[in-house]
Amino acid sequence: MLANGRAVAFVPSADLGRAERFYVHVLGLPKRSGDDFGLVVEAGGVTIRIARVGDFEPQPFTVLGFDVEDVEATARELTSKGIAFERYPGMTQSPAGIWTAPGGSRIAWFKDPDRNVISITQHQG
Repeated sequence: MLANGRAVAFVPSADLGRAERFYVHVLGLPKRSGDDFGLVVEAGGVTIRIARVGDFEPQPFTVLGFDVEDVEATARELTSKGIAFERYPGMTQSPAGIWTAPGGSRIAWFKDPDRNVISITQHQG
């Protein structure tokens, strides 16, 4: 029934102006629209709606992820734009903050200005 529908991702934000600066100007996602209730950007053909919310407690897990061709290069570029990658206890991460999963995928995490966790992943093969 929904298999042919286009998926839309939702991310909460308490400050849409700050969210726009981050998602559009730092991450480079094209802005599709915006109003007092939300900001719409796009990545790889997927619509991402950054929805204005009141105060909220960010989740401790990844809420948005990006598959990338080269996680090292993407991490370097994001770092050059001021993004700091998260470090998690018990996970062996490279100096760039990249963890290699048992299946070989390489993943790094960072937070948006609302402290939502975002990942970049390079899948093996």
